[in-house]
Order: sequence, then structure tokens, then C-alpha cells
Amino acid sequence: MKMTEYDVIVVGGGPIGSVAARYAALNGAKTLILEDHAFIGTPVGCTGLLSTRAVNECEIDPSDSSILNSVRGAFIHPMHGDCLPIDGKRTKAYVVSRKIFDRKLAAKAVEEDVDLWLKSRVTGIERSQNEQKVSVVKSGEKQVLKAKVIIGADGVRSQVAKWSGLGNVSEVLPGIQAEVPYHSDDTDFVELFVGSQAPGFFGWTVPVNESISRVGMAVDPKYGMSAHRVLENLLTKNKHVVSRYGGGKLDLVMGGIPLGPLDKTYTDGVMIVGDAAGQVKPTSGGGIYTGAVCAKIAGEIAAKAAEQENSSAPFLSEYDKLWRTKLGKELAMGMRIHRFAAGLEDKEIDELIGSMNNPAILDTITRYGDMDHPSILIKKLLHPSKSVHMLKIFRAFAKAVL
Repeated sequence: MKMTEYDVIVVGGGPIGSVAARYAALNGAKTLILEDHAFIGTPVGCTGLLSTRAVNECEIDPSDSSILNSVRGAFIHPMHGDCLPIDGKRTKAYVVSRKIFDRKLAAKAVEEDVDLWLKSRVTGIERSQNEQKVSVVKSGEKQVLKAKVIIGADGVRSQVAKWSGLGNVSEVLPGIQAEVPYHSDDTDFVELFVGSQAPGFFGWTVPVNESISRVGMAVDPKYGMSAHRVLENLLTKNKHVVSRYGGGKLDLVMGGIPLGPLDKTYTDGVMIVGDAAGQVKPTSGGGIYTGAVCAKIAGEIAAKAAEQENSSAPFLSEYDKLWRTKLGKELAMGMRIHRFAAGLEDKEIDELIGSMNNPAILDTITRYGDMDHPSILIKKLLHPSKSVHMLKIFRAFAKAVL
């Protein structure tokens, strides 16, 4: 069995793992990415709708070939009543090819002399304060690698987090998405379907172009309906979708959305990032922006730990402190918003959306709406002058989220 030594080993070659590895290397660490799959970017487990801030955080140019479309707003469809049009007036998000996007980020890491091993399955780790051992099966061959620090970026059911005693995210919403022939009324807008159309979360259509969209949703399992069944209902029974859906599926992906971060994202020799750490926005399920922010911090701290030969839990705790300072309050607010919205009945959601369909509130949403920081808009909407139309629900909302 071979023994190879690195300063930092990142488990997981997704976008967050690549960003973490790149930042470790940029700060002087000899770094390796271990990826279980044979290719970067597959299988895809994400909608591929990234905020402008997320693309910028990953240091990808909006003119890059991975960017397929830009989006400035959303049409929100309640169970009953009129659609609520939200127009951000400028580009708020990009529709990306996740295969290309992920590979660009991996390539950026490799350009900084990060080693990348594909078809490399991690089978276990042994930890101590200053030396970690990683057991790997690479193309059928068993190896043991040494590292000063391990960064776990291995997804929502992270083995690294589990082996390290940090546990896994306790709540995961199953999600499903199909790329389908679909005529979009306006490719500058996504569509959202709320209430019992996607119980416990929401459904969406994301336009790739005028004739193809990604249609999907996440659901809460407690409602007793599979995500696949809910998707089929949306495609075949929702009159709005049916009138635009061309039939068949060009692609189908499934995944999970973690809700709520781990209580602790570090221990001796290990830090956990991205979906593995639950660093995902509970309001939208997006994790690229938040994950990239945390990955940069993890990479820098890992390199510093390697340089100082101190990968003890007290030293790595700086990572946990820094990312929570940047994102902790926003994620906590997002969870409260999610809990409140998920607890509303269709009639209440219909009323709420109807009350928001007036010029003053729509102007507030346009001015303050932010995919990555929804708390800014929520605080504006909870001002008494805005909530007069739906005083009962807004009072409950204020009590739940503030």
C-alpha cells in the first residue's frame, strides 16, 4: 500500500470542494481533491440557478460558456388567485450548465497546482491533532494518504462528517428536477409554484431558453408524497404548466436539500463545508454562494494550520467562528422564514400573495429583494405601512421570524 503526504486533502470534487482546495493552494498548501466519480460535474444534483453573487463568489465571469441564461425576476403561482409578478429590473441570477460550471472550478483549482484524483473512493479516516490518515480505493487499488488537515465537502450525507463524530444534517428535503421541452412566456423570469403544489417547499420552472426549461421541486416527506409523484402532478395536472409542456424528459436529476447547519463544523484535523455542513439557504435551497464563502475560509484556515503544524480543534475553530459571523444570522432567519411558510395552508398563502400584489409592496420587493439575504426584504415588508393589507398573517410572520 502506497503512502502519499499532503498538507490538505479535500474529500469531494464538487464546486465547494474545488473552491476550498483552490484557496488552500493559494495560501501555500500542497492540496489534493479526492472525487468518487469518474467525471467532475456528474451526476448533477442542483437546479443550476445561481445568484449573481454566487457566480461572482466562485470567480466565474458572467460571459463564461457555463452561463446559459440570465434571470431578473419570478412569476409566483398560488393554488388559487392571480400570479404574483416579481421584477428585479436587472439580472439577479444566472442559469448555468452545472457540468461545465463544476469543471471550470475544478480546472481553476488544478491551475493552482491542486492534485485531482477521480474514481477515488474514501473508505475511512484516522484522526489526530496534527496528522490524519485517509484510506482510499483509487481505480480498485487501496492506498493510505497522510494529511495535516481534511476538508469534508462530500455532500449532504457526508461520510467525513460522520466518521469525525460531527454527525449529518438532521433534516433533508428530497428534490427532483427534469429538463423538458417547455415554452417560456419570458426567459427572463423563473416560475414558482407554492402551497400544496409542492408541500413543504416549492416547485419551479427555470428557463434554459425559449423552448427548454428545468422543472422541479423539493417536498417535505412528512406530507407523505414523493417528490417524483409531485413532479408528475405538476407536469400533467397543473393547467399553466400543461399548456406549455411539450412532453417527455431530456434529463432527470435527484438530490437532497439540507435544512440547517451542523452544530459544529470542525474537530481535530477536520473541517466540514457546503451541503455536508448544511450551509444552504433554507428559503431557496441554494448552496453555492454560502458554500463558496465558507470554502474560502476553510481553505485559508487549513493552509494556515498546515504551515503552523497545528490542526487541533481549538485552532480550526476559527473556521467555524468566521463563517458563522458572515452567514449564521442569515441562515437562522432563513430557517424561521422556511418554517413559517411551510406551515401555512393554501388559503393563507393565496391571501398572502394576493395582499402582496399591489404597487407599493411590489416596489419594495424590487428594491430590496435579494436571493442571498432575504432578511433585508422581510424586515422591510414587516413595516406596519406594508402589512396593513394582511395584518393577521404579517403579525404571525413577524412573531415567527423576528
